[in-house]
Amino acid sequence: MKALEEKIGQLFFIGIPGPNLDDSTKKLLTDIRPGGVCLFARNIRDAGQTRGLIDSITKVLPIQPFLSLDQEGGLVDRLRRILVPMPAPNKIKTAEEARDFGAIIAESIRILGFNMNFAPVVDVIDESRSHFSNGLHSRAFGKSAEEAAELANVFLNVLQENDCLGCLKHFPGLGASEVDSHEELPNVNILNDEFEGVDLLPYKQLFKTDKVAAVMIAHAAYPKLDLQEIDQSGKLLPSSLSFNIVTKLLRQQLGYDGLVLTDDLEMGAILKNYGIGEACVLAILAGEDMLSICAGVDSIYEGHAAIATAVANGRISETSIDKSLKRIETAKSKLKSPPAFDSDRLNSLSSAIAELNNRLN
Repeated sequence: MKALEEKIGQLFFIGIPGPNLDDSTKKLLTDIRPGGVCLFARNIRDAGQTRGLIDSITKVLPIQPFLSLDQEGGLVDRLRRILVPMPAPNKIKTAEEARDFGAIIAESIRILGFNMNFAPVVDVIDESRSHFSNGLHSRAFGKSAEEAAELANVFLNVLQENDCLGCLKHFPGLGASEVDSHEELPNVNILNDEFEGVDLLPYKQLFKTDKVAAVMIAHAAYPKLDLQEIDQSGKLLPSSLSFNIVTKLLRQQLGYDGLVLTDDLEMGAILKNYGIGEACVLAILAGEDMLSICAGVDSIYEGHAAIATAVANGRISETSIDKSLKRIETAKSKLKSPPAFDSDRLNSLSSAIAELNNRLN
């Protein structure tokens, strides 16, 4: 039986400050013992350094961690310093292209030591939504819900066939948002028929395959939907903190019982209104398994302490944490050790990216 502090640590998916495992970073990992670590551009300088950092993280943590990044391609390309820049997902038009794209990403990040990728984006950007300034236009597959589902399914399957877990995002759909949730809470002003027939369609289709290992929850409000909740101050509650969205819709209505994690809780949409500690507690109460805190070391400690306090005072039950741990452990049972580091193969994959870019242009 795990000690409570160790259980709480497994609920956290954290970022680390820099490119090396210095003493302060080592202390952070040892203190929190997170279930997952996500690397960003600030952590990634070159291929050998990245693999060395990931191997060092693995050695420090007593339980095998998820080791992830956001390798979507296009605007969100964490490997620009290592490989030829990758195409944006909206450039992908066919299943064959999606398969080749996913295979390149999967092999590249596996060689670097990662075992998970926060992709694909399955937000739907159709013609009517293409003018919104939400930062998502180039990040999503296809120009309809059906295309998004088809191409994301191929991409996800290739990732996971190559021993890299994928993660669908951003549930329940950000395609119709008009602002970027990194800055403020977006209102997604759609009615139920559009929500059900467009935004939820890729999730419904992909859940039928029984191959979805993880889902990331968006920070957004849906004021025209009956599911939308109001918080104690009378404001619209973000989807990432909403029991109606995470438990009632995702888990109960759509029947998904896999791993669920928040988008970065340090985004402006959350921090401005709740603070990191309360946001962590609300996310667990909503039904999420893992809490993403991607930058601030103080925020990570504050979030961990808030969960421990909430368990101690009975606001969060240890039983609910145990349910999350079971889902985390189920997902981690699919993780494989990384292949041997191979710089020559990375060079070949860089050439393959260049060829794919030429095909898509």
